Amino acid sequence: MLVGLETGDDAAVYRLRDDLALVVTTDFFTPIVDDAYTFGGIAAANALSDIYAMGGIPLMALNLVAFPAKELPLALLSDILRGGLDKAHEAGIEILGGHSIDDHEPKYGLAAIGTVHPDRVVRNRGGQVGDRLVLTKPIGTGIISTAIKHGAAPAAAERAAVESMLQLNQAAAEAMSLSPVHAATDITGFGLLGHLHSLALASGTAARVEAKAVPRLPGVLELADAGEVPGGTRSNERFLKDRVAWPASLGAPWRTVLCDAQTSGGLLIVLPAGEVERLLAELDRRGVAGRPIGELVAGSPGSIQVV
Repeated sequence: MLVGLETGDDAAVYRLRDDLALVVTTDFFTPIVDDAYTFGGIAAANALSDIYAMGGIPLMALNLVAFPAKELPLALLSDILRGGLDKAHEAGIEILGGHSIDDHEPKYGLAAIGTVHPDRVVRNRGGQVGDRLVLTKPIGTGIISTAIKHGAAPAAAERAAVESMLQLNQAAAEAMSLSPVHAATDITGFGLLGHLHSLALASGTAARVEAKAVPRLPGVLELADAGEVPGGTRSNERFLKDRVAWPASLGAPWRTVLCDAQTSGGLLIVLPAGEVERLLAELDRRGVAGRPIGELVAGSPGSIQVV
């Protein structure tokens, strides 16, 4: 075992031989959009993201399905599975089976397996004071998904959120593999600041984030101000209350967005300051809009200063 439970990393890593290790992960959740095919694609992209965050390459996956077969038409399940399979094919892998149960509330995701060289595993620890933080996707999917459920999401915000969630982190991971990265994680349920807290804590550093530098989906601040906030985001806010130092000038909507629970979010990449421009160029070459958002600093491990 190379990576287990010790730092709450994105996936488990198990060495098979000196030059080969397996990256193993699983993730599934309830529908966050109305369209079944799109839901399947988002769920698959979200599960595969853990492989990419560890520096791995997806190898195969299995479906995880819960569906109320007596209450909803099976055509909907077919659309969900087709969305997941098409996203897996985009990642260059097959879904080779899986398991389903009858459940009142639909759920879908994947158990995914990838490969990585044991010397090239990227963990959520290993960051160093002075390292820069680069984020590869805008945040705000949790807030917009909640607004979608309430029929309150502007069309532009919904389109942008769905497009972001469907985007694989494959290109970002390829760019990351060309740089001397010290640590990385993908931004999902604990939100940007929650995952950064875990990374900084595991690395023995504090962190500094420039709020206005963090990319956001359109309309997300207005939706947060209107109360379109998921329960997971509120939980993140409570957890981070004593772990984040906020500037007095930063309003409540900004704080909520920075804690927003994400689905299929981007990679948070930690690397030496002198390597940032090279990484940004490699990301841009692959159509990924990476943004520097802060740095690791000396201080109480896991603490975050937002400026």
